[in-house]
Amino acid sequence: MNLLAINGSPRKDFNTGTLLKYSIEGAVSKGANAEIVHLYDLNYKGCASCFNCKLKGGKNYGRCSVKDELEPILKKIEEDVDALILGSPIYFSSVTGQMRCFLERLLFPYMVYDENYSTLFKRKMPVGFIYTMGVNEKMMEELSYKKIFERTEFMISRVFGSVEVMYVTDTYQFTDYSKYVAPKFDVEAKERRRREVFPKDCQRAYEMGKRFAESIMAK
Repeated sequence: MNLLAINGSPRKDFNTGTLLKYSIEGAVSKGANAEIVHLYDLNYKGCASCFNCKLKGGKNYGRCSVKDELEPILKKIEEDVDALILGSPIYFSSVTGQMRCFLERLLFPYMVYDENYSTLFKRKMPVGFIYTMGVNEKMMEELSYKKIFERTEFMISRVFGSVEVMYVTDTYQFTDYSKYVAPKFDVEAKERRRREVFPKDCQRAYEMGKRFAESIMAK
């Protein structure tokens, strides 16, 4: 069983990257092979709107034809991956640009332009999405983040069959708040949440990876 984690954060070892590492550990604890891909290490762009993936009788029908450093990752997902866990911080109410570009390239080739937006992906695959954000739960609701995220989650579900989401709110943004202009935040509260809540979030990520591995191996 192969699980792939995709890190859409430019930081490999902070909130999102840490949570994804825990998800991998959870999967490995159940005997899975697991690895993490850092999107910011790769040189690629979003969908080029070439429509080669939709061309009748085309050699690239159902797959992205763009040749760049994302190509082997997309091929691995198509051929070798049994479960996928995505992770991204939230910038301006949405996932990072790198994650957005990745999702365009991943999802669009499999999506059929029919009434049901049916999928060309040949199997069901569990997908998790871990969102990290500096805002707290109240602000998340006020800003309607869930409704924004649901648009992407809908397409993930159409292509792969399902998606499980995890929200990690009020995250610690800097290792030293005294060096940055950020008067909006209660630093002591942030530090306390980092100590008391974030470890629980890490455990939730661990359980997600573990659960995905168990579900695949039970088939």
